[in-house]
Amino acid sequence: MTTRKKPLSKTPSRLRTSSATKARKPVVFEAIKRGDSVLPLRALSLRQRFGLSRKVFSRLSGYSERAIAEWETGKTLSDASRQRIVELERLQNGLLQIMKEDFVGEWLQTPNSAFDGLKPIEVIERGEVDRIWRMVHLVESGVPA
Repeated sequence: MTTRKKPLSKTPSRLRTSSATKARKPVVFEAIKRGDSVLPLRALSLRQRFGLSRKVFSRLSGYSERAIAEWETGKTLSDASRQRIVELERLQNGLLQIMKEDFVGEWLQTPNSAFDGLKPIEVIERGEVDRIWRMVHLVESGVPA
């Protein structure tokens, strides 16, 4: 009785995965593998970390509530919206250096004497985010205002 030999695979055994393993790969990995942007997922995470409603996040980002809802359900972002999400992530990280995460959303919507009584979100809407960055730098460095 002869036994049949299995054909040799071109993929080394340590790199082969079963179909069950392939099915368990996270969606984000698949998106990266295909070269798609994972920024829609980051947009949702960013809004939630800011603790903002879509309406307020819309003001912060400069995009409509509908656009934000579409991003959060996986719609691909344009180059401009992708850049805006990255800028907002940087701003959030800067703010988290000087205040607690739970307070950022509230701080953005509260009038602030450092900004002539404007709310920080209004400063951002006016295109004056550099004023926010200046404040972050001053607080980090310990320089009195």
